[in-house]
Amino acid sequence: MQCPKCHAPMHTYNRNGVQIEQCSNCRGIFLDYGELEALTRLESQWSQPAPPPPAPPAPAWGAPHGGHGGHYGHKRHKSFGHMLFSS
Repeated sequence: MQCPKCHAPMHTYNRNGVQIEQCSNCRGIFLDYGELEALTRLESQWSQPAPPPPAPPAPAWGAPHGGHGGHYGHKRHKSFGHMLFSS
């Protein structure tokens, strides 16, 4: 396939079951029918907040409590778009 803008060859990538064509020259993106909706659906699933961590059990009376703090939650280091369009 050739890029409709600059006529350079386009390369096809499969990202999470969605076929994405990207121009090797101008880096333009071409999506077939329904692929934008599929990407939108994937993005909404990706951006949903992580479920809250389970509550730690309450200490029993007289039991020593340690000062161990933990980091709960999920941190994503890369964006959804970066996941799709990175090679």
